[in-house]
Amino acid sequence: MRALALDYGAARCGCAISDPTGVIARPLPVIEPPDPRVVAELVTEHSIDVVVVGLPIGLSGKEGAQAGRARAFRDDLANLVDVPVETYDERLTTKLAQRTARSGAGAAEDSIAAAHILESYLQARAGRQRDEERPEGEGGSE
Repeated sequence: MRALALDYGAARCGCAISDPTGVIARPLPVIEPPDPRVVAELVTEHSIDVVVVGLPIGLSGKEGAQAGRARAFRDDLANLVDVPVETYDERLTTKLAQRTARSGAGAAEDSIAAAHILESYLQARAGRQRDEERPEGEGGSE
């Protein structure tokens, strides 16, 4: 499963892509200004199976205006592609991206944030799949 993650912002959109196995995320160049048609081209070019748009939710759990804009971008993109376009909580990815960028990662901070969103999404997805594969009655606390 190849996934594409987006860190949507008003000025630019950070992008990251997974390897074909859906395990490793790597940053791509930012899209400036954000354009769902350019993202749709990436979906086709890289044979993407799912797009994940980071959803900026405050630490309190509340969504602000930027979350509404990210959802609108997701909706615009979903009308252009034939793959699922999901949102995923991006809390704390900006701080992680700033630390990674300071360590000399060489990619734009927005795309590093997208890579952190994608890594988190892929780990959560793998955990859900393991839980679904576990026979009933195993692994729970009794």
